[in-house]
Amino acid sequence: MSKPFTPGPTPNTVRAADGKVLSVPEGWVLLPPGDAALTRRVKAAGDHWIVAEKKGRKVFSRGIWTSAATIESIRADLEAERSTESFAQKKEAAARRREKVQIEYVEDFHGAVLAFLAFHPNHADLADRLARAVTDHATPVGSGTVARTKRIPVEQRAEAAVIAWMRHQTTGYDGMVIPRVKGKRREVRRMLARRSHDLLERYRRGEDLPETCPLLRTLAKLVPDHGEPSSGHRLPGQC
Repeated sequence: MSKPFTPGPTPNTVRAADGKVLSVPEGWVLLPPGDAALTRRVKAAGDHWIVAEKKGRKVFSRGIWTSAATIESIRADLEAERSTESFAQKKEAAARRREKVQIEYVEDFHGAVLAFLAFHPNHADLADRLARAVTDHATPVGSGTVARTKRIPVEQRAEAAVIAWMRHQTTGYDGMVIPRVKGKRREVRRMLARRSHDLLERYRRGEDLPETCPLLRTLAKLVPDHGEPSSGHRLPGQC
């Protein structure tokens, strides 16, 4: 039966939810995370201890303790399956499906970003460059950005991704020294978000902004007109 544990004080121990430290049964080894198929089969095979560790708000898997013989037997079966031509074909087909899904999602997300920006026609080109920059940053698989979550609608993901991108690219946020006071960082982020929303509203109204505007200057470096993204530098301040 699966039991949740955290790492113990020594290599061959785990800590239970009640704080009790337990020694790992003889003949057991720690299977590290990384091979999803192997992990699934090991869990289904019999007794095992799942080890996870919470850091901040996130929980990270540290692996599974279980019989070494069980792991080796299942690993050997998997290796035999993976060496067949049919497995290679299935893997290739699955990769094509994932690529298709990713391409479609990138297109949908780009459209959602453009819809959120809703810039005046006078700034249509700028909106497209900003949408491309945000999409390129936020949509790669494994990026861990808000664009990859499925907990909120894509429209909300697009808005959050734009504001996050602007916070890092058009403000001095990354260089700020923020006091370690509870809620202070959240307060600063909200303040910068309001500034970003105010700036976007000016583009929606079709206002002509100076070339010194950090958004214009950053996009000129990251996403030149009709060009490919290039490396750029973060700029402080706002328009």
